[in-house]
Amino acid sequence: MSEFRMPSLGADMDAGTLAAWKVKRGDQVKRGDIIAEVDTAKGIIEIEIFEDGIVDEIFVEVGKKVPVGEVLARICAEGELTIR
Repeated sequence: MSEFRMPSLGADMDAGTLAAWKVKRGDQVKRGDIIAEVDTAKGIIEIEIFEDGIVDEIFVEVGKKVPVGEVLARICAEGELTIR
């Protein structure tokens, strides 16, 4: 299990607004997949995942301003899922 966190998308970025989720709970993801879009001072930026797994839980709603490092979602291997 791992935590997908708001990445730093620039040297001066301390927060971004979650503009869209490209996945939903239960979706299979692979390294390199675009799973979210974040609105920054530089515009909308696509965010990719760096591991394979399943989206187990999404913690942040679209439109929320989120500090860099905050957990956005939990990614699990199939045997670790909490989805029922």
